[in-house]
Amino acid sequence: MMLASFFLVCLPTPYAKGDITAPAPLFDSDQILNVRIVAPFDVIARERPVEEYVSGQFYYTASDGELVEFDVGIRARGNFRRRPDICSFPPLRLNFKKSQVKDSLFAGQDKVKLVTHCTANSYNYEQAVIAEFLAYRILNLLTDISFRIRLLQIEYVTPGVEKSIEGYGILIEHKDNLAERLGVSSLVVDNTPVSSLDPDYLNLTSIFQYLIGNTDFSPITGSPGEECCHNHTLFGNEGEPYYSIPYDFDMAGFVGAPYAMPNPKLRLDSVQERLYRGRCINNDLLPVTLEAFSAKRDEIESIVREQPELSTRKRREILRYISRFYSSLSSQRGLDRNLVRKCK
Repeated sequence: MMLASFFLVCLPTPYAKGDITAPAPLFDSDQILNVRIVAPFDVIARERPVEEYVSGQFYYTASDGELVEFDVGIRARGNFRRRPDICSFPPLRLNFKKSQVKDSLFAGQDKVKLVTHCTANSYNYEQAVIAEFLAYRILNLLTDISFRIRLLQIEYVTPGVEKSIEGYGILIEHKDNLAERLGVSSLVVDNTPVSSLDPDYLNLTSIFQYLIGNTDFSPITGSPGEECCHNHTLFGNEGEPYYSIPYDFDMAGFVGAPYAMPNPKLRLDSVQERLYRGRCINNDLLPVTLEAFSAKRDEIESIVREQPELSTRKRREILRYISRFYSSLSSQRGLDRNLVRKCK
């Protein structure tokens, strides 16, 4: 299915770098990994430490059946999801010891972000984690220039507490590891002009954000008081276009997190409502960008259909949401109304 009548079937899709290396073993699989973490999670959930790590133990079963144990530091992280009025269980950062993880599945890992379930024993939050994992997978499908992730089934054990907590989680590749794979540097700046960004890649990620119904991002500036960029990380080398790579998709309509709400400045009724936030200066690249999405539709939908942890109800919701994306861009009128007239 073509997204608009003016597409050319043989347009290139320049969303890969030839010198990208393979991800670390931990992130080179889409299979769920079962783990057990023992730590004072009652303290972590109550105090939400962001400066000091709390000591714990991390367990998983290796491919040969051996139970592997690591020492791990654990602390809370994030902003919105770390608030106790939003999530009863905060997102975490895990700090592994490189000397311990050497020659294991976790080789090369140090400080890794962990997306958690927010609230235990909740169908909606459980499925939201799976949906956010799928959002990352779709971006991985569209471009190698993206954070790799690993889905976990986690048992959280607090010593002295009889009942453990179980939930899905997502480990996210560290930005330094991604930079090394891309052969670029992670940049620390307050903001950057649109002209500094690779236009093809910016268009791709802008359409991706429209696909998943996310507006909680900026590829060129950070939130007030924070470095660039909001839910994007900036990468590049001197004299070359930068890549502003997105992450954190929990506010997307595709994910459907119970706490998700649109920015009131955007005047949207809900996060299910899409709003294109791409850049008008790159509109001439839309045919190439949209052809990439047209060519990948079957694979995108297959990722959703084949995710076993997704419930039947949630799968249907996401597939309908994807279908509405393609329908909204299936005519020149739709393109003009939803993209060209909405660009910034």
